[in-house]
Amino acid sequence: MAAPSNLQLADFAVALAREAGEIPLRYFQRELRVEAKLDASPVTIADKQCERFLRERIGAAYPGHGITGEEFGSVNTQAATRWWLDPIDGTQSFIRGAPLWGVMIGLEENGEATLGVVHFPALRETVWAAKGGGAWWRPADQEKRAAKVSAVSRLEEATLLVTDPRGFAPAGLQEPYDRLRARVKFERSWGDCYGHCLVATGRAEVMLDPVLNPWDACALLPILEEAGGRFTDWRGARTIRGGNAISTNGDLLDDVLGAIR
Repeated sequence: MAAPSNLQLADFAVALAREAGEIPLRYFQRELRVEAKLDASPVTIADKQCERFLRERIGAAYPGHGITGEEFGSVNTQAATRWWLDPIDGTQSFIRGAPLWGVMIGLEENGEATLGVVHFPALRETVWAAKGGGAWWRPADQEKRAAKVSAVSRLEEATLLVTDPRGFAPAGLQEPYDRLRARVKFERSWGDCYGHCLVATGRAEVMLDPVLNPWDACALLPILEEAGGRFTDWRGARTIRGGNAISTNGDLLDDVLGAIR
């Protein structure tokens, strides 16, 4: 049997993310128990049920593939093809009843991030891309359209996004962050995966993450690149394993790196 193409895998992942998103949606804006993980980050039954569903569906469809998820670790770690899962990115938003959280599915083949899907169940919005197939955005109750970064070419006209301004100091990035924020036109805290997808769809120009894991980054790199932007770490390296991340519209990357250096 021939290996599935990137576009076939993307169709599978988009449908899966939308179906999986209905699981946390059942708990959204309702009372639920919140537990603390070893790193003190929150987790809920919705995170766990959603990831179990994703893993079961992927395992059934592609039993030879590897899977790494935020909640339940890795299987088939030697496989050339690996799925990266974050069942609820933006758990703090989810817990507080804010809709800016997403189900993230990324695919890595031979060390290259080739596919990404981010679905926002509460917004009924999906952004996705497969390498060589373009980036796509389906807003709520609308037809899909091409996802494209903005054409803003000056930092002084740019919108900068962050998740939590208090996260930069613990990561040793407070001074670089302050230098950059002093140069942009607007700063907003529309963060987590939603912020990166706002850059990919041309609604902002820069998104900063002082800490980011591969299960978040894998979905974002192909989305940003196929939309015409760039996804790097704070050194400017194209990677999903940098430990932090910057999404830009591409035109502003050099200026952003110059400011934070």
